[in-house]
Amino acid sequence: MATPLLKPGLDPASQAVEPTSPVALFGADEALAMDAGMDLAPWQIAYQTAGTLNEARSNAVLVCHALTGDQHVVNTHPVTGKPGWWDRLVGPGKPVDTDRYFVICANVVGSCMGTTGPASLNPATGRAYGLDFPLVTIRDMVRGQAMLLDRLGIKDLFLCIGGSMGGMQVLQWAASYPERVFAAMPIATGARHSAQNIAFHEVGRQAILADPNWHGGRYLDVGTRPAKGLGVARMGAHITYLSEPALHRKFGRRLQDRDAPTFSFDADFQIESYLRHQGITFVERFDANAYLYLTRAMDYFDLAADHGGVLANAFRGTRTRFCIMSFTSDWLFPTADSRAIVHALNAAAAPVAFVEVESDKGHDAFLLDEPAMISAAKGFIAAAARERGL
Repeated sequence: MATPLLKPGLDPASQAVEPTSPVALFGADEALAMDAGMDLAPWQIAYQTAGTLNEARSNAVLVCHALTGDQHVVNTHPVTGKPGWWDRLVGPGKPVDTDRYFVICANVVGSCMGTTGPASLNPATGRAYGLDFPLVTIRDMVRGQAMLLDRLGIKDLFLCIGGSMGGMQVLQWAASYPERVFAAMPIATGARHSAQNIAFHEVGRQAILADPNWHGGRYLDVGTRPAKGLGVARMGAHITYLSEPALHRKFGRRLQDRDAPTFSFDADFQIESYLRHQGITFVERFDANAYLYLTRAMDYFDLAADHGGVLANAFRGTRTRFCIMSFTSDWLFPTADSRAIVHALNAAAAPVAFVEVESDKGHDAFLLDEPAMISAAKGFIAAAARERGL
């Protein structure tokens, strides 16, 4: 593993300083050109791999992670000790079969699990970047991943797959590097963020900014963290990942470890206790400024706007094979968002399949045990592999 650019003492819990992952280092002459107008250098990207790259280097799969995900897609997480976040879909014998494919998952630029972001050391000041870090876009993330693949000697991808913010990256890959993506599978995502989604993100950001321990983004300099604000942001966001039927089935109005209300503001209900737990555990592994940056990146994403206001223009002439997948109870990225992508791909004469999975689990269904999703993914990937000659 390469020696990271970062030094101990910034935020060990989030792995921002010394990731337990391979790290690709890019020097002053290997800048990442960012949409905000800054060339980021030096910089680094942390990643994980699974499986073996074949002799032809034709079996590489890039898995793109969601907002609060990371590179630990299939391996045990170094902070939480939990299995990989997509081990239902990625692994030996699974749709993304690590016995057949070489799987790469990189922590995105602006995050906090070892790739350069606001918690990283700014070489110009010797302090954490904080808000001096440039605003990040989905396109910046994809540029960084492309540079990583170049470093690994991978010319093109058999498959690019991801859900939610990961799905945005998949769409950006297909638009920016169509010649490098044989098959693309964006799941539970959209070609732009809705006003409602931007609104939810803004509430979460304001919770962080209102925390007195935020210190204008300089909390690492004074050895504290805006834990309450970040926890509230996570609680609010987590509600959007679920559906009302799923919440009712799992919690209803059941009380938490008591037979009657306490007539206080304690966590009387199970759902309250669950959300508080989500907030507390999230704070232990994520950086608050990174949350600000990544939610903003999602807000800025608008693939049609980048192509003259016509989404189909993003895919003109593409030879990439697509499978678009949505879930019936996902109100964060509803099926209408996926259909808009399908219509654009049809207008661009791109090969595309569309799957709407019947599920009452909400947006998070793409992370859960959904047999229809797994079956559809397995079928699409197997068919693409035959076309690829794998």
